[in-house]
Amino acid sequence: MGGNMAKVTPGFHKNINLGHFNSDEIAIINRFAGEQYITNSGKKVFLSETSEYKFFLFKPTDNFSDAFNLELEIIVLFSNYETFEPRTLDAFHYIYSQFEEYRLEKICSILISRDPNIQARITDLIRNDPESPNIIPFTYTELLQTKNDSFFIRNRFRKYLYNRDLFDFSSPLKKDLYFYGRNKIINDILNRHKANENFGIFGLRRTGKTSIVFGVQRAISKIDSISVIIDCQNTSFSNRSWNKALFYIITELKKQNNIDIVTSLEIDYSAENAGICFENDIKEIYKYNKNRKILIAFDEIERITFNIASFDHWKTEKDFIYFWQTIRSIYQKTDYFTILISGTNPNCIEQSRILNDDNPLFNQISYMFIPGFDISQVREMVRKLGRIMGMRFQETIYTHLVEDFGGHPFLIRQFCSLINKEYPDRPFDVSKNIYLKIKEKFSEKTEYIKMIIGVLEENYKDEYSLLQYLAREDEETFNNFAIELPEMIRHLIGYGIIVKTNDSYCFQIEEIKNYILRVDKYKKLLKTDAERWAEVSERRNE
Repeated sequence: MGGNMAKVTPGFHKNINLGHFNSDEIAIINRFAGEQYITNSGKKVFLSETSEYKFFLFKPTDNFSDAFNLELEIIVLFSNYETFEPRTLDAFHYIYSQFEEYRLEKICSILISRDPNIQARITDLIRNDPESPNIIPFTYTELLQTKNDSFFIRNRFRKYLYNRDLFDFSSPLKKDLYFYGRNKIINDILNRHKANENFGIFGLRRTGKTSIVFGVQRAISKIDSISVIIDCQNTSFSNRSWNKALFYIITELKKQNNIDIVTSLEIDYSAENAGICFENDIKEIYKYNKNRKILIAFDEIERITFNIASFDHWKTEKDFIYFWQTIRSIYQKTDYFTILISGTNPNCIEQSRILNDDNPLFNQISYMFIPGFDISQVREMVRKLGRIMGMRFQETIYTHLVEDFGGHPFLIRQFCSLINKEYPDRPFDVSKNIYLKIKEKFSEKTEYIKMIIGVLEENYKDEYSLLQYLAREDEETFNNFAIELPEMIRHLIGYGIIVKTNDSYCFQIEEIKNYILRVDKYKKLLKTDAERWAEVSERRNE
C-alpha cells in the first residue's frame, strides 16, 4: 500500500494466494490489481453440491474511492456458468456473513459471469426488484479482451452506480437494504409481542407504516415466532363478511408461513361457528409451530373501520363489532397470538361506542404515532443513498431537511430525488444554494403533499378543517376547536404536522401549510365571532 497506510495504491496484500482460481480468473484478478488493492483472495463458496463460486476482495484506491464515494472493501464474485441464475446472489449474502459488518462495502458488489447476457439479466433483476443491491456486472470475456482500456472498469461502475434513483421509492420497503430509521420501533413491537401485548402504529400516508410492518415480519422469526400480514386494502379480505374474513386470516397464515395442515373449510365459517373454527384453527397452527406465538398484523385498518370502510358491511353495519369481539374473546383466553394494527388515525380504538354497542377495541390496544426522522436519521438515510448515487450533501442540508419537511421520510426522499433529476452530473456536491433552488421547484409539486394529507381531507374532515384555520392564521377559531376537540389536536401533533410551543400552535411541516393556502385561497373565511361559534357548535353537535 505504498508504505503510507492512509494512502491506498494498486497491488496485492502480502498474504494473497491465488491457487484456487483458474487461469482466466487469475488474469482478471491481476487486471484489477493494476487498478485496485487486492486485500483478500477469498475461498470457494458452495451453495449446493453442484454450484461453486469463488471471490476476492479489493480496497478502492484513493482516486477510485473519491470518484465513486466508496470507502470499504468490495466483493468480486466469479460465476463460472454460462447462464446466470438469480440464486447466484445468495453467494453475496454468504460472503457478507463471513466478515465484520463494517468491513465490506454495502453500496455495491461485482459479479463476473460467463453468461454473455449478464448485463441484461441484471437490468431485468433491478427492474423487477427495485430494492435489489447494486451489482456491477462483467463477463469473463470482456475483462480479458479490454486489458488496454484503462477506463473500462470505471465506466461500468459509472453506468450501474449512477443510473438508479434510490430516493424515488414509491412502494413500501420489503427488505433491509434501503430501510432506515425505524429499528427502535420494530424492536418495541417485538418486545410487546413477547409480552403478549397488542399494539398499534398510526401516521399519515408515506410515513413508513407498511415498511415497519414488513420489518417486523422479517425480524419476528429471530425471536422464535411467526406472523401474518393482512392487507385490509385487498378486497379479497375487506369484501368478505366478518366471519369469512376470519377464515381468510387462517388461509393467509398458512400460506405466508408454508404451513401444510388441514384446517376448517370456508363453508364451516358460518356466523354461528366462525369463532369456534377460528379458535380451533389458530390453535392447530400454534401447536404445529411448536407453540410459537403468532403475530397477526392488520395494515391499512381504515378499510374495515366503521364510518370510513370501503364496504358497507364494515362501514355502517356491525361487522367491525362482531369481528373484533371474536378476536378479543379468543385473545383473552389463550396465548396463541397478538395483534398489530397499522393505519392513519387511531379513532378505531379511541371511540367507546359504535352503533349503540361497545367498541371491542376501546382501551384494548396501546399505540403510537410514527415520528418523523430526527437529524441523525435523516443524515443516515440521505448520506448513504446519496453516496450510492454519487451525491455528496453538505452537513447543513440535513438540518434544513428536518426543519422544512418535519423529518417526513417520503417528502425528504422525493426532494432529494428532484435534486438527482435536476443535476445529473456525477459525482455531485449538494450545497445550500442548490438546496434553496430545488426547494422553490419542489413547492410547486403539490401532488406529494396531497398524497400525504389527502386521507384527512377524505376521511377525517374535522382534522383537515383545523389545519385550514391554522394555515389561515385564524388562531381564535383554531383555539376554540382545540378546547372542544383535544383528541384531534393530539392526532395532528402525533402526525407531526403541527407543534405546540408555549401556548400557541404552528405548522411543523411548512409545505403542508403552503399547500392548504394554495388550494383553499378561494374558500370563504369565517371572520365574525358569530360565524366561528356557529361552526364550532355545529361540529361539536355532530
